[in-house]
Amino acid sequence: MIAIVDYGMGNLRSVWKALRYLGAQVRLTQSPSDIREARGIVLPGVGAFRDCMANLERLGLLDPIMEAIRAGKPYLGICLGLQVLFEESEEFGTTRGMGVLQGRVVRFPPDMPAQGKGPRPFLTVPHMGWNSIRLVKQAPHLEGIPQEAYFYFVHSYFGVPRDFSVAATTTNYGMDFVSSIWKENVFACQFHPEKSQAAGLKILKNFLGLCS
Repeated sequence: MIAIVDYGMGNLRSVWKALRYLGAQVRLTQSPSDIREARGIVLPGVGAFRDCMANLERLGLLDPIMEAIRAGKPYLGICLGLQVLFEESEEFGTTRGMGVLQGRVVRFPPDMPAQGKGPRPFLTVPHMGWNSIRLVKQAPHLEGIPQEAYFYFVHSYFGVPRDFSVAATTTNYGMDFVSSIWKENVFACQFHPEKSQAAGLKILKNFLGLCS
């Protein structure tokens, strides 16, 4: 059983549907015991970092998630599920994260120049839509994913790891940022594989293979 952590934020159903489509036994859950019994953990979501951490603690989900990571269970973080792995975020003031990764979550600067002759001189924030990734480390989750593959993004903040060796991919949006990380049993991506068609399904399928 794969546990999708439901902490009351974001459209979790699209992740559930994608994993079910791939044949996985999936449970959308707020139960600590489900997380402890699961073969793999998925933490998706969009929204505010502070609200996410508060909800995880209020629902008693933070400890079982950390226990699962320490026990070596495969963990897949999506969007906010990547950001909360870091030590802290600057969103709405400094908020402590899970501390699985050293580093912090910061906002895109407001004055990133747009390329080309479009009507806007600067890139808009949030970063929303399709963008390509550059593979910098061959994580097992990225097996079969070609260089410059396109994925779907929706975010205003991104994680800056203190140790770049955890970076699995980078993406350029006015600047290069780390768009996915891989550290032992933990893989997390800023993009949304459940909304990224064939390439996204391939990442989810690779994750399921690690949970078997």
